[in-house]
Amino acid sequence: MIDTHTHLDGDEFVSDLDEVIARAQAAGVEKMFLPNVNEETWPRISRLCEIYPQVLYPMIGLHPEDVDPTKRNITQVLDDMEALLEQGVPVIGIGEVGLDFYWDESYRQQQLDAFERQIGWAVRYDLPLMIHARNAHRELVDMIGRHAAEGLRGVFHCFTGTVDEARQLLAFDGFKLGIGGVSTFKKSTLPAVLKEAVPLSRVVLETDSPYMAPVPHRGQRNESAFVVEVARKLAEVYDLSVEDIDRVTTENALQLFAVS
Repeated sequence: MIDTHTHLDGDEFVSDLDEVIARAQAAGVEKMFLPNVNEETWPRISRLCEIYPQVLYPMIGLHPEDVDPTKRNITQVLDDMEALLEQGVPVIGIGEVGLDFYWDESYRQQQLDAFERQIGWAVRYDLPLMIHARNAHRELVDMIGRHAAEGLRGVFHCFTGTVDEARQLLAFDGFKLGIGGVSTFKKSTLPAVLKEAVPLSRVVLETDSPYMAPVPHRGQRNESAFVVEVARKLAEVYDLSVEDIDRVTTENALQLFAVS
């Protein structure tokens, strides 16, 4: 099983990361993918992936909520990240990148520009995108659509949308939907959306830990071992065994990400 999106580099895991990884492996989670969010998180992500080779795998990118010119020089941060890519830094994807207009649209254009540039990296370096989008579905579809002929691939992370939104995103052949703990919530409409509009071949598993813990761990710190609960929910949705969900979603992740 693969957790395609987990922030194990966060302060929440400093005191017991070894145990967190051991629990994940005991639960059958063999690989965990770590998206980057800004220039401050990159050194720890890089170091952790060196400490846990073939278990933790890094991505590089600037999260849309970190595209804030009052906190950092956006152009310089992106220049520095691109320099690492030019030097051949070993990463498996460009992420966590995208658009987030949920709290504030003050830096809307800066987010659009940063995302555009990072889409360019995905094309140039032939890497999948790990895309965060919140209150930005139309803009996301427009931007990916403009580059659809350039061989883009990746994950629309933390999908929680409608049937129509799922179909619009899945019209981009190279992309899959990242499904996490929200699918297990009692009032979630996501299981019905998945059943109607999303074939299992277009799904990857994720936790987004330490956030969004699935039932029965809701309210706790999320961790990669809990991705098994998402697999159990998907087994219900698709009327398959957990083993089938594991096999197919693992194959789906390996189609996108070059990991060994």
